[in-house]
Parts: sequence; structure tokens; C-alpha cells
Amino acid sequence: METILKIGGSLTADLVSLKKLCQELSQLAKVHEIAVVPGGAEFADTVRKFDKKFGLSKTAAHKMAILSMDQYGLFLSDIIPDSYVCYDLQEIIHSKKGRLPIFLPSQLMFRDNPLENSWDVTSDTIAAYIVTKLCATKLLLVKDVDGIFLKSPKTGASKLLHTLSAKELQRWNKTTSVDKALPSLLLENKLQCYVVNGKHSERIREIFENKKTVCTKITV
Repeated sequence: METILKIGGSLTADLVSLKKLCQELSQLAKVHEIAVVPGGAEFADTVRKFDKKFGLSKTAAHKMAILSMDQYGLFLSDIIPDSYVCYDLQEIIHSKKGRLPIFLPSQLMFRDNPLENSWDVTSDTIAAYIVTKLCATKLLLVKDVDGIFLKSPKTGASKLLHTLSAKELQRWNKTTSVDKALPSLLLENKLQCYVVNGKHSERIREIFENKKTVCTKITV
């Protein structure tokens, strides 16, 4: 397996860009060994609201959030041409050329429970874990932002970091576009990771072609 792409749920806010991204992913699957891990989208936001309102146990909130990834994955399979959903990693390994597997993680994650049950672990780290299971060469976190910034661009002008070490990211005590648990897993498994804006789908192809593009590469 070459690359796992985690498709963030925030991309649903821009339907035109999302459809363009889906077409790009379908085309990439014809020439590259790739698979998609879905984010949690608005389904995970609902879990967060329930947790805030009812004080869910960490285990319940974690499992509910993982199920939200399954739901978003089913949605993505409905709009990405030549894609299909699967629960078994073997289906990804034996995927037919030209078809794009979308992995629904609930069965694997419920059975193995390999990660901390907390909001520090989101679909970012779950996607990285799946990379380790498939021995893929890299992880692309496809989001609605250009990458990781020195400070939040919402607070004003900020510098996009084109490269950032996982060790440095691990030391940061602030919120970024990736979850808090990700750096440790990247370091532990020496994983190559990119954070890229899915609203500019050509950037994803440029990463595959080893061309310079707008993104953040997290190094180990």
C-alpha cells in the first residue's frame, strides 16, 4: 500500500470543492495504491455536543466518534466514483486496480482498542494507526486548511509551516489542525505525513508527483 488519505469532515462545507476532490481521488486510484480513511464530519460534532451535555464516559464517546467515521465513510462512498467501503484491511490489500477502498474503522478499532480513549485521539491518529497496519509509505491528512500554522490564522496573519518535525509538534502546547496524539504515533512508527488543503485538490496530486506544493510536511 502506497498512501492512506484521511478525508476531513470539514470539507463538506464546500460542496463544489468536495466534488472536485472526489473526482481527483477516483483518478488517483487508477494509478496509485491508495485508500481513504474518513473523518468524523458533523456526525462527530454531534458526539462532542452529547459529551458536553451528558458527560459521557471516555469509552462511550470514543466509540461513538469512531462510528461517526463509518457514517462519513458511507457518505463519501456515495459521491466518489469507483469507490467502495470495507471493514477488513485485507480488502484494501487485495483491492482491484482502479477502485478506491474507503475503510470504515469501527470493527477494527472496537476489536483491538489500540489507542487512548479521549478527544486527544481523533480520525487523524486513527488514520495513522491504519497506515501502520497496512505498512503504507505515507499519510495525507486532507483538511480545509493549507497545513499547520505558527499560530491560528483565525487570529490574524500567520506563517504556514512547510515543514515541521513531529518532535517539535509534540512539544507544542496549543491547538493545531491535527490532533494531540498524532506526533507520538508518527515518531514511534517513523511515518511520513502531510497536511494538505482538500479544497485545492491539485495539491494532492502534486504531492504524489513529488512536486513542490502548499502543505505542511511533518518529518520524523
